Formats: sequence, C-alpha cells, structure tokens
Amino acid sequence: MNPGDRLPPLEIPVTRTLIVAGAIASRDYQDVHHDPELARRKGSPDIFMNILTTNGLVGRYITDHFGPRAVLRRVAIRLGAPNHPGDTMVLTGTVEAVDGDTVTVRVVGENGIGRHVTGTVTVSVPETVTVPIPEGDPA
Repeated sequence: MNPGDRLPPLEIPVTRTLIVAGAIASRDYQDVHHDPELARRKGSPDIFMNILTTNGLVGRYITDHFGPRAVLRRVAIRLGAPNHPGDTMVLTGTVEAVDGDTVTVRVVGENGIGRHVTGTVTVSVPETVTVPIPEGDPA
C-alpha cells in the first residue's frame, strides 16, 4: 500500500432490518431508529441509521480489505446525510499514510442524498510470521 492508493468501493444496501438490528445490537433504543411514525413526527422522512452502526460498517469495510489479521487502531468519523431505508451507501477509501505495518485510510460513505460519513481509520496489519519446521519433524 502507498499513499494515494484507493480501496475498491463497497455498496451496502440500507434496509429497514439493517437499521433496526444495528440500533438494537448497540442498545440504542431511540425511536428514530425503529419507529417510522415517531421519526416522521420528529421531522425525518423515515427511520435512520445510528452512528454505532455506521462505525461498525466503516470498520468492516477496512477489515474486509486488509484481511483477518487487520487490527483497527483508531476510527474517527463524522456523520452527515442520514441513511434511510431503501437507499444504498457506497463506502470508498484512500490511503493517506503508511508507517511500517500501520496504514491510515480516509473513508467516505455516500448515499442518494449526500455524504453520510467521512473520517479516517488507522489499521495495523502485522506481517505473517512463519516458523520453520525442522527437518524430520512429523508436524
């Protein structure tokens, strides 16, 4: 990886189930994340995704790209346009810095009404260590 390298985009369908399940999993029981009528009364056209679900999806995007040995070291995001059911969020990433086994990626997630999330993720990807097996060892 080198600064300027781009990660392939990840399209995430924003379903009602994803929004509600993410809110429940993160113990965010605010009505705007599960009750469409109450969300409308509060000025939203429908329920919308919470920040913890977005944070998890950003982390997934990075670890899917860097593999199972990837360790998230820092995730700093800011929300913008809400994710509503029926839309698609497209995550993209650009490598900002590389320092040994640590990479910093600028992440942007866009949906049909604008930028849902922007931020940076720092991830370390330890090199695979192989241990030679002595000759004659049946292992």
